Amino acid sequence: MERLQKVMAHAGVASRRESEKLIAAGRVKVNGEVVRELGYKVSNNDRIEVDQVPIYKEEPVYYVFYKPIGVISAVKDDKDRKVVTDFFPGIEQRIYPVGRLDYNTSGLLLLTNDGEFANTLMHPRYEINKVYVAKVEGVITGEERKQLERGVEIDGVKTAPAQAKILSVDKDKKTTIIELVIHEGRNRQVRKMLEAVGHPVTKLKRERYGFLDLKGLKPGDSRTLLKHEIEELLANAKKK
Repeated sequence: MERLQKVMAHAGVASRRESEKLIAAGRVKVNGEVVRELGYKVSNNDRIEVDQVPIYKEEPVYYVFYKPIGVISAVKDDKDRKVVTDFFPGIEQRIYPVGRLDYNTSGLLLLTNDGEFANTLMHPRYEINKVYVAKVEGVITGEERKQLERGVEIDGVKTAPAQAKILSVDKDKKTTIIELVIHEGRNRQVRKMLEAVGHPVTKLKRERYGFLDLKGLKPGDSRTLLKHEIEELLANAKKK
């Protein structure tokens, strides 16, 4: 027996917190009866409906995916562009990305059908480091690098302190390759941070997510997360 909101989260309906709101609002039925009790427990034989639609208690799955450039971090796209789930044709579970990488950014992305897992990793109070490598226009100065580390204002809000390391500089082509380590997940954050110090991004890749990397993967490849990796990700997030 498991709590109803946990089963809903694992089925990909919503995060556990959002599932609790659905229950409290009277939008969830178990075996035809509305349930509002947040501690209510269900078994594998119980029929659960959300807004009259049955949910299916899928086994949770977790993947590391090397997202190529030119792919949308979504399960569908109204412009019929390629999306990340197109790379998982044999997966029966309804997986979705944990966070997102923009269309022109490649690199490490997690996918799952476990809403509670996804919500924990994306919650603002948890701080999992994400490592990006960017190629930018212009030569980044030492002072500009320090600005990035102290935080810069984007969309009217200052970014949290980051780590910045110049990897290489091409003075002839006037370009810089820089590594940025951030723990926030704001929209197009790395691109906006670098634009804020005067260096538009021409190429961007997420190299690592926490302790996970892309070793052994090519763009479009994926692998299943191991049990100890899932546990370590959650532990690392919650201890911050």
